[in-house]
This record gives sequence, C-alpha cells and structure tokens, in this order.
Amino acid sequence: MGRPAVELLVTAQDRMQLESIARSQSLPAALSRRAQMILRLADGETNSAVARRYRVSRPTVSLWRKRYADQGIAGLHNALKSGRPRSTGEDQIAQLINTALTRKPSGKTHWSRRSLADATGLSKSTVHRYLTLFGLQPHRSKSFKLSNDPFFIEKVRDIVGLYLNPPDHALVLCVDEKSQCQALERTQPVLPMGLGYVEGITHDYVRHGTTTLFAALDVANGTVLTQCKPKHRHQEFLAFLRHIEANVPEPLDVHLICDNYGTHRHARVKAWLARRARFHLHFTPTYSSWLNQVERWFALITTQAIRRGSFDSVADLKRKIDEFVKHYNQHPKPFMWTATAESILAKIERLCKVINGTQH
Repeated sequence: MGRPAVELLVTAQDRMQLESIARSQSLPAALSRRAQMILRLADGETNSAVARRYRVSRPTVSLWRKRYADQGIAGLHNALKSGRPRSTGEDQIAQLINTALTRKPSGKTHWSRRSLADATGLSKSTVHRYLTLFGLQPHRSKSFKLSNDPFFIEKVRDIVGLYLNPPDHALVLCVDEKSQCQALERTQPVLPMGLGYVEGITHDYVRHGTTTLFAALDVANGTVLTQCKPKHRHQEFLAFLRHIEANVPEPLDVHLICDNYGTHRHARVKAWLARRARFHLHFTPTYSSWLNQVERWFALITTQAIRRGSFDSVADLKRKIDEFVKHYNQHPKPFMWTATAESILAKIERLCKVINGTQH
C-alpha cells in the first residue's frame, strides 16, 4: 500500500475562486491547470486519474495537493526564488554614482561606460545597468538659456494668461518669422524607402536661394496665416501685419504674441499699431521663444515639409510651403497649453537653485 493522500478540504469560497482561476484566459496556463487539478481532486478523483487526465506525474499531483492543503490557493502560485546573490556591493554602487555625478574624466568632457568602468573597476555591463537604474545619461546633454529680462515674471503671466484664459471677442495670434528657409536641391534622386532600409538622400546639394516664412498661429483653433517674403525687415513685417488685418473680422480685437526681434519694435511698426486700437502686442521675455506656440508649428513644417525636401528654385519651395499650409488648415489642431505661470516660475526657481548649487 502507498502513502495515504493528504486530506483535501475545499470551502465554498475557495471553490468559487478556483473555478474563476481555472476558466481564466489571462492568468498563466500553469496556474489555471493547477486549479483544475485541485477541483478534480476535491470532486473525488484519485491522484493517478488526475495525473493521467493532465498528463503529469503522480508526484506532481501530490505536490500541488499538499501545497493547497497547507497554504490554500496561495500555495498554487510559484514560490519566489532568491536568485544569485548580488556581486556588486553598496559601496561600489555609491562610488559609481558619486563618480558619475561629481567628477569628470581626465582630459574629457563627459564619462562613457568604458571610462566609468575603468575608473571604478566595474564591468561595462554593470556600469550600464546601474546608470540605467538611476536614470543617469552622462553621454547626453541638452541646451538651455535663462532669461535676463527684468520683466520676465510679468511677461510670463501675461502670455500664459492669454493661453489659459483668452479675452472675449478677441483673437490670440502667435506671430513670428522663420528666416533663411533654404531652397536646397539634392544632387541625385531620392532613394525610396524599401523593406529593410530607410529612405536615402544625398548629403550634398545645390543652393537656389532663401525665403522668409511669416506665420500667425491662431491659438484657439490651430489655423495658420502665412506669407513668404524675400527678406525679414520691418517692411515685410508691416506687410504681414496688413495681411493679418485683412483676414481678421473687424469686430475682433487682435492680441499678437511675438519675440523681441528688432523689426517688431521698429518705429514704423509702433506707429502702425498705434493707429489701430484693436491690435495689442505682447512680447515674450528675452531668450524665451518656447513661450511662443508658433515656434512649435515651425518645427512641424520643418520636419514634415522642408528638411527632407528637394527644391529646384525658391518658387518651388514657396509653392510646397503653401501646399503644406493649405493641407494643414483643412484639419488644424490647436496646441494644448497646460502649464500655469506658477508652475513655470517654480521650475525656473528650481533650475536656478541647481545652477547656484554647482557653482564653486
């Protein structure tokens, strides 16, 4: 005679959970099969019969029968394994992170995995693993520029207020010009994209001249007014202002957000605006072009219509710009501005503290 089977008692509540696990399509298949075996055993089937039904060994059925009897449903889950002990000590990890954050390699501007491995005595894979874990990327950098505008706070509150709480019976337009749009013609035809390789364009080109793209982005609905001009002097900016005036209904006030470029502050521009009471000019702080939403639209047209294009003349470039704008305005999408003036100022304050804390 063999060893007697472990007594199996399944409560009504456990049976409901076991049946749910057994039917589940999302839980691991092994867990569902174990629940099915326990239900069969609870219904009176022998270990041998259940083993034949699910094509497993009798010791396997006995194992899960005993695990359920001792631990309940929790016993049907795989036990956690300790795994291989960690070979890198806390002091070594601290040395790695401290080295990456506070030191520079001799004669170089930044660390690499290899140089950090040499400096700390760790392997490259270990260095990579812990840099990733702590979110450190010494091989990367990003540019920034703090505004030195004495009225930075006031201008931020003014412009963000226009975005988040625009005035009634008014149009808020973000205005700027993208100068030096080059009509570059590639010296060879484009190699089209294919299975397994990307589109190819030649690195050399023929220059056919430039144009300046003036744009006014409607913050409310995302539509864009544009004009291409040969230059970007105050004369061209005035002509674009007249273009805006002709396209904005007379009853509406016009709030223009623009940067501190000299043409925007020219005496003739000021005189023109002074004669039109419905026009209101709002300047972004110095070095704060990121506050002007039209800059984001310039990035769109650059990546989608200009950078990878090939143009045989300035006229060809202007025509393709007009095509892009016409198509864009058929399905415009406004940019969703969510940052408040307080959140922007708080971020600037944190950045200043970090900069001041690293100065020696």
